[in-house]
Amino acid sequence: MTLLFTHSDCLDHVTPPGHPERVERMRALQEALTDERFALLDRRDAPLGADADILRVHPQSYLDRIVQALPEEGWTQLDADTHLSPGSLGAARRGVGGNVAAVDAVLLGEVHNAFVGCRPPGHHAETETAMGFCLFGNVSIAAKRALDHHGLDRVAIVDFDVHHGNGTQDLMWDEERVLFVSTHQMPLYPGTGATHEIGAQGNILNLPLAPMTGSAEMRRTYEQAVFPALEEFEPQLLLISAGFDAHAQDPLANLNWSTDDFRWLTERLCGVAARHCQGRVVSTLEGGYDLQALAASVAAHVSVLMENT
Repeated sequence: MTLLFTHSDCLDHVTPPGHPERVERMRALQEALTDERFALLDRRDAPLGADADILRVHPQSYLDRIVQALPEEGWTQLDADTHLSPGSLGAARRGVGGNVAAVDAVLLGEVHNAFVGCRPPGHHAETETAMGFCLFGNVSIAAKRALDHHGLDRVAIVDFDVHHGNGTQDLMWDEERVLFVSTHQMPLYPGTGATHEIGAQGNILNLPLAPMTGSAEMRRTYEQAVFPALEEFEPQLLLISAGFDAHAQDPLANLNWSTDDFRWLTERLCGVAARHCQGRVVSTLEGGYDLQALAASVAAHVSVLMENT
């Protein structure tokens, strides 16, 4: 069984007109997953993430700043790209809570795998800095839940968003129980993710991809570097930062992947999970800003998760 966490609160994170991380992303995702082939999804409302969940990776002072910055109307701008509206904190807490609940459900054997379709995304949020549309480090919080609450020893995070997951890297820099692997376009925002950035414990693998390199280079990189690293690490749980902005139609980058590339990638990652962690996968939505490409890619991704149960 595949579990889907979403919540209507994620529609309440409203960004300024013209902003790529917009409410319509959530609507496109929801519509894509109403197709008949997704009838067997175990659909649940994402719970609100508790302060204790957020404080697994962020300090209290940071959470306090986010709370205090919430506007009563309109927007507060945290940086050039990241905004708060009155409903933003509730939406962000759904992403946190969905990830925590997904980890619990998968590790307790209630379901085989899970997809958390919430917004705003999280992989750019650093320890004390909101940036890149992101407020809280959702996938890092999920990893800490698995490690500290469920007692796992090895959790792998694979981030195939087109932008480097600088926030996840920052939050997991000293965490030797986590292998963080990121493929991303370089040069591109946020400018991090060079190969020499390996973490304090050698637990980070950054694999930059040049613009316009497309499907073949991506598949070669995963075959030659990502999958071998995962096989050697032997994770007990696989977490995926599922950004779909490497798609050829996406307006923010130009790696030129296809919808089928996301299907292939999900199939291969599920294969690693089947060999090493009883198929246990929790995937969470990150980027993807062309609505048609996002819908098609999410549908392909979730379809493969459902096939691997």
